[in-house]
Amino acid sequence: MRTIMPPSRQRFAAAMAALGITGLANGDFELAWQEIPLHHLPGYTVIAYVCAVIELAAGIGLLFNATLKLTCRVLFPYMMLWVLLLEIPIAIHSPQDPGAWGSVGEIAIVTAGAWCLFAVQAGPWRHMSIAGGSSGVRAARCLLIVALPMIGIEVIADAAHFGNAVMPPWLQGLPDPARWAELSGLGSLAAGLGLLFGVWPRLAAAMEATMLGIITVVYWGPDLYTGRTAITAFIISFLITAGAWLIADTYHGVPWFATRRPVWSDRTEGAA
Repeated sequence: MRTIMPPSRQRFAAAMAALGITGLANGDFELAWQEIPLHHLPGYTVIAYVCAVIELAAGIGLLFNATLKLTCRVLFPYMMLWVLLLEIPIAIHSPQDPGAWGSVGEIAIVTAGAWCLFAVQAGPWRHMSIAGGSSGVRAARCLLIVALPMIGIEVIADAAHFGNAVMPPWLQGLPDPARWAELSGLGSLAAGLGLLFGVWPRLAAAMEATMLGIITVVYWGPDLYTGRTAITAFIISFLITAGAWLIADTYHGVPWFATRRPVWSDRTEGAA
């Protein structure tokens, strides 16, 4: 019987491939890397192209059963290196900057999605360490739980600092725009708590992924015509959304309003 590919994996694959295509088209790193002084590295352009090829190949590889296992084995460590070597050092250097920690949270959500794929799809490798199997799925959920407060606090802090200007011009017509931004930040915090303590975890994960998808379309979508920066931001936001959906899918079969044990003691079911 032919297995139907989950839509969450399709979205993740499409976004990863699109990120690689933008890198190849521009011969440069995507926006998430720009704060690193990579321009001083020898072979900067070559490294940029290599990363773009990895991302494009990963996006394509996730679509086919013949390449799925190998792709998951490559993509997961690639994303872990992205977080550990590029995002966390910036946050440690600026510990009081919510934006730096928000960037960590965003890429951590993508990494959680890649981890989930590895745990479920990496074949024999997934049984070789705690990164695979049910332990890996649980760890991926925990990474999402850690990431959600980072992005939630960043949004709330930006709303407090910029006021209504936190929203783009096409959303300025909303009543009290800053409050909508704060509401999305509080939503991420609430979703994290729900997942942490097992309070309606499937609903919490699905609501968070849905909210991120709405933000991608409404916040970034109307600006796509302006060029590279907006296009790359849209793709990364879409990739973050897809990562959240991959985690949400691990709760498939759990009743929407079920109350479970806290995530650290809960048994997991992979669905990626």
